[in-house]
Amino acid sequence: MRGALRRCIKRLPPLPASPGLVLSGLPGLSPRCRRSPAGELAVQSVVAAGLSASPGPALSSTETRAVRTRRSLSVPPFRVPARASAVVIERFQRKIAAMDDGNAFKEILTSLPKPGGGEFGKYYSLPALNDPRIGKLPYSIRILLESAIRNCDNFQVTKNDVEKILDWENTSPKQVEIPFKPARVLLQDFTGVPAVVDLACMRDAMQNLGDDPKKINPLVPVDLVIDHSVQVDLARSENAVQANMELEFYRNKERFAFLKWGSTAFQNMLVVPPGSGIVHQVNLEYLGRVVFNTDGLLYPDSVVGTDSHTTMIDGLGVAGWGVGGIEAEAVMLGQPMSMVLPGVVGFKLSGKLGDGVTATDLVLTVTQLLRKHGVVGKFVEFYGEGMSELSLADRATIANMSPEYGATMGFFPVDHVTLQYLRLTGRSDETVAMIEAYLRANKMFVDYSEPQNERVYSSYLELNLTEVEPCISGPKRPHDRVPLKEMKTDWHSCLSNKVGFKGFAVPKESQEKVVKFSFHGQPEELKHGSVVIAAITSCTNTSNPSVMLGAGLVAKKACELGLEIKPWIKTSLAPGSGVVTKYLLQSGLQKYLNQQGFNIVGYGCTTCIGNSGDLDESVAAAISDNDIVAAAVLSGNRNFEGRVHPLTRANYLASPPLVVAYALAGTVDIDFEKEPIGRGKDGKDVYFKDIWPSNEEIATVVQSSVLPEMFKSTYEAITRGNPMWNQLSIPSSTLYSWDTQSTYIHEPPYFKGMTMDPPGPHGVRDAYCLLLLGDSITTDHISPAGSIHRDSPAARYLLERGVDQRGFNSYGSRRGNDEVMARGTFANIRLVNKLLKGRWAPRRSISPLGRSCPCTMLPWYVFLFALRYKEDGHDTIILAGAEYGSGSSRDWAAKGPMLQGVKAVIAKSFERIHRSNLVGMGIIPLCFKPGEDSETLGLTGYERFSIDLPSSVKDLRPGQDVAVVTDNGKSFTCTARFDTEVELAYFDHGGILPFVIRNLINSKQ
Repeated sequence: MRGALRRCIKRLPPLPASPGLVLSGLPGLSPRCRRSPAGELAVQSVVAAGLSASPGPALSSTETRAVRTRRSLSVPPFRVPARASAVVIERFQRKIAAMDDGNAFKEILTSLPKPGGGEFGKYYSLPALNDPRIGKLPYSIRILLESAIRNCDNFQVTKNDVEKILDWENTSPKQVEIPFKPARVLLQDFTGVPAVVDLACMRDAMQNLGDDPKKINPLVPVDLVIDHSVQVDLARSENAVQANMELEFYRNKERFAFLKWGSTAFQNMLVVPPGSGIVHQVNLEYLGRVVFNTDGLLYPDSVVGTDSHTTMIDGLGVAGWGVGGIEAEAVMLGQPMSMVLPGVVGFKLSGKLGDGVTATDLVLTVTQLLRKHGVVGKFVEFYGEGMSELSLADRATIANMSPEYGATMGFFPVDHVTLQYLRLTGRSDETVAMIEAYLRANKMFVDYSEPQNERVYSSYLELNLTEVEPCISGPKRPHDRVPLKEMKTDWHSCLSNKVGFKGFAVPKESQEKVVKFSFHGQPEELKHGSVVIAAITSCTNTSNPSVMLGAGLVAKKACELGLEIKPWIKTSLAPGSGVVTKYLLQSGLQKYLNQQGFNIVGYGCTTCIGNSGDLDESVAAAISDNDIVAAAVLSGNRNFEGRVHPLTRANYLASPPLVVAYALAGTVDIDFEKEPIGRGKDGKDVYFKDIWPSNEEIATVVQSSVLPEMFKSTYEAITRGNPMWNQLSIPSSTLYSWDTQSTYIHEPPYFKGMTMDPPGPHGVRDAYCLLLLGDSITTDHISPAGSIHRDSPAARYLLERGVDQRGFNSYGSRRGNDEVMARGTFANIRLVNKLLKGRWAPRRSISPLGRSCPCTMLPWYVFLFALRYKEDGHDTIILAGAEYGSGSSRDWAAKGPMLQGVKAVIAKSFERIHRSNLVGMGIIPLCFKPGEDSETLGLTGYERFSIDLPSSVKDLRPGQDVAVVTDNGKSFTCTARFDTEVELAYFDHGGILPFVIRNLINSKQ
């Protein structure tokens, strides 16, 4: 089997190459003009758009020398492909003629005076436009407007783009396209490693094409926080932090050294070492600028990140959201981000939260409301008198879960609460004064003590905070909220319901089954609903002192009453920053959390991303041998099936205090209002109300324990690293020296055989269906982040290279190796392929090719079949339901299928980031027409599919209809989900990265 697998991999074909051509002249551009900045942009634009150049002026001497140099280096020379029409060229000439020197709005560049004299800097003044439409714009749209004005060169950003945003009320319903240039980029290590791998590989491609590899360099600030690698190997121990970090470095030393190399090889890149905290909490408490002052130019902070929960920074009034890593790489390299001007849902908050209700209860309620309203692809902007009742940390909790309710952003404009938080977290008084002065002057500050102008929103929602009640969400999706008082009833319904998002199909006679087992020599028992993992984790909640200290108070009350958590429950506490540890120690509550087993295990995402570590062998055996539906309760933001731990089929999201409460109860099968949690040391029953703190108790502890000095001292030391990080030795080189024996960092094949001629659009001919999938297929299903199963193709690949099972690490940690990740694509054990008629996988399966696949474990056959299809020269597609690609913004959920040979995905709907990622990797995203899907069309998945697309990109339009035909005579129409002209340009070039490389080579910057 291993030998056959090795032979298959060696035969993986490279990406198709195109013949090299020579740059001919551009009509209307003299040689002198071509050498000017405008001319350089012209050349860049022509190549980027895949335009042709008809015969024109001869090459300049500089261009001739460039061609000769390329010839001497045996590199294919370049020219623009001969494909564009005269109409396109004429449109391009008009654009060049319209270009102005400098910024088109330079007349509104205004000085911002300091109160004591002098100036903070200069800024582009929105009030100076004297346009009454600005006062009605949502604050989130004003940030897009300012960015467009500041970057308006009438080329990458035009006056027409500015007008589209100014006229947002009328243009947003029309799905118009605008460019956006974020101020910075945020990465974490799971997504950061493949991003830096891509950048290193792009440098090689630049050199191979005869250009300067140093052109591949971030032009905006890039912050990378290493937080996704720590696992809960050791829990319930005072030594857990050190032990887990040592194992983290043992597994990830090569990855960490690579990232450290990247921080020196690339300019403008800050790497925050392991053990510092969770990326979004570090961003909130330290990295977020709110307002930039760059060489005396003031402008709002804005950020795109390669983690979908980048939206947490929206709680600080910074516009930020998640994008795919490949899109983030383009932003790093100075490319504007093309986006559809979004609608904005105005969400009015009133009242205040009741006693005992947490910010987690609020965010789960908001998630359910917004999911029902429908906010995919939209901004949500919060306002109203209830805002004054929400701390900044509460706002950040709500903003964090934007991906779970489907919005691009959950935005809280800057107000006095924001300024107070900035001071609390150690930002200087002068910095806070500058931020307030700039935002007030540019009409981006909300002062609730003043009359509010009526802003216009696309739609409206309202929530009275007094109506929020304690709740949790699960057992398989974040938006399946369950009021705490209904939890027991809901749990029993889930046991009985057929298998689905709210069902496990446990026979009635088996629902009360009790499994007895021995834990370290002591008799114990498990039932359906027994809690085996209880984790206080995730930036969603660990950034919020009220819920963290609330959890400490629950632990304290439980200790005082004599309650103890069962020893076989894997309890853990993973703070999002060192500040949390300081205020838990200051309050005296950490010792009670330790007493209940919630010792600190590390500073990172841990259980929320599947880094929960192994369960005790006796517990794992009791679950798997008896088919127990075991539960995990975590204070995270994701609970998709198979994500938290392979053996916890029920996973519930809850506030940190509730995590402690459920751990004490030992089960989710409990009615907290009527049933006791346990028995105290006095022999009396202890109820939920006996251990639950009041809001006043929590506020008192927060006031006395959370101090500005904690933030200052923590972040002054954050980039100093730790001894293990500081001892990593790295080379000082512009190009990365790829180690062919490495199982962590491997040169990907994306640019093999690349030439300067874009390959053009591709259709699909007689493709096989690789997978037939249902609704809500997440990126966790497509490209798991968790553990590597010992029988999987990825495991066999590692074993063949001398890596033992202890060193497998996780898929997430190996995202820098395309060989591992291609094998891990569609390897989630909970992925249901409808081609198998209800089974997860066959014991022995026959593909439509008529070949037998010796599959002995679950979905490994997908990779093996994909290789065989690819080897025989066959295209493949995927058929899917609604919300395909929901969940984390995971590049490998697009890269993996591309490497497996998938050419198109046909779904009822796509998650925003994943659709963009598919386009970025050259995969065609198609949507069934409303009311249609594979089932209504009678598709079995055993047909062969052809998708006809024009051979020239100029004949494609965003959102156009495309015909799909099968070999058995069926035909149906889909919508091509290329949403912007820029995405069509990416598709023409074979993906966003080749597009950027060709762009940069043809730019003389």
